[in-house]
Amino acid sequence: MVSRRDFLKASGITTTAAFTGFLSLSAVEARAECLRIRYAKQSTTICPYCGCGCGLIVSVSKGKAINIEGDPDHPVNEGSLCSKGSAMYQVANNPRRLGKVKYRAPGSTHWEEKSWNWTINRIAALAKRTRDGGLADGRKDNSIDTIAALGGASLDNEECYLYSKFMRALGVRYIEHQARI
Repeated sequence: MVSRRDFLKASGITTTAAFTGFLSLSAVEARAECLRIRYAKQSTTICPYCGCGCGLIVSVSKGKAINIEGDPDHPVNEGSLCSKGSAMYQVANNPRRLGKVKYRAPGSTHWEEKSWNWTINRIAALAKRTRDGGLADGRKDNSIDTIAALGGASLDNEECYLYSKFMRALGVRYIEHQARI
């Protein structure tokens, strides 16, 4: 059994030897390697999984995410992540992740690849058709009940403001936010 006095003596001798150069750290120095994120560009983002809105730091090199970690300066999570947030790297770099739009027509049994332009135009056409169909009940105030809007916790105040203004411009009356539900 090592006494407290013996432990302090050994610690003092080891520290003194390390500072005066009696201990060689060349084996440790030879083992040190450069970090793979050394030349990567870092940016911050918000975790999309739950309503907490934890901050993430994403390291990108050559257009590909190479590391994702918690943001220590973020007030919500202060650098820590839950199991889903820790697995964000696997979401960004997954060979099974879809990279193109897949569309299955009503009544069809197979999926087709579509371009982003076709997809955006299709969404706009369906939104307009739904909006115009909601105005058919004779309302004069340009409000519709056929579309509802639900905001998410990853939106900041400015994005929520723009989102609600856009929905009100469309005439949407049912505007909610995840934090209220």
